[in-house]
Amino acid sequence: MRKIIDGEEYEIPQHVAIIMDGNGRWAKKRLMPRNFGHKEGAKVVEQICEDAHELGIKYLTVYAFSTENWKRSVEEVTGIMNLLRRYLVDCIERASKNDMRVRVIGDRTALDTDIVEKINELEEKTKQYTGLNFTIALNYGGRDEIRRATVKLVRDVKEGKLSEDEIDENIISSYLDTADMPDPDLMIRTSGEQRLSNYLIWQLAYAEYYYTDVLWPDFTIEDLKAAIRYYNGRERRFGGVK
Repeated sequence: MRKIIDGEEYEIPQHVAIIMDGNGRWAKKRLMPRNFGHKEGAKVVEQICEDAHELGIKYLTVYAFSTENWKRSVEEVTGIMNLLRRYLVDCIERASKNDMRVRVIGDRTALDTDIVEKINELEEKTKQYTGLNFTIALNYGGRDEIRRATVKLVRDVKEGKLSEDEIDENIISSYLDTADMPDPDLMIRTSGEQRLSNYLIWQLAYAEYYYTDVLWPDFTIEDLKAAIRYYNGRERRFGGVK
């Protein structure tokens, strides 16, 4: 869809994926503990969900906690998980207010039971909403997602539910955590880092990548608009020629 932003018309990406990087560095610059940065970053997520919906973005997926993040200190991981608990509870009310559907992708088997229960409740209570489709990547890794999808696919072939000849890119996509979502059109990474860090590595094959030095807790709607302008300056050929 096209929309007027600050007096100019732009094509709005249907699906935006974000790597929310820089919470710890933001806190360190202020002589505060890393978990303070995560807390402030969570507030930005709430605002950006509203901003994305206002701008006409249909799908927003954020990288909240990777399969590699368990390597961080026990104190930091515990703080993140406690913050997540509060966020999931509060998110039910916000989702209802904003007509927002919320889903969580990633491997839930390593998460505490109460967190999984809150995720299930959140997904169930928001599944009928038709506004922004907001997805949280939690204990998520792109390679792990493909591994889990491959295990399910092989099992279905063995059980005769699927033949080897049927397996194509669409079939593989249907086994991923994002099966019923369109692939991202635009990937944003904050804090100046320029790598995927194992994020949606199948789904981001043809996305446009936008990198900004802004640390995540400082990210605003103006930064999101800048990413959309960058997206509009790209020529998307998907391997073809125009």
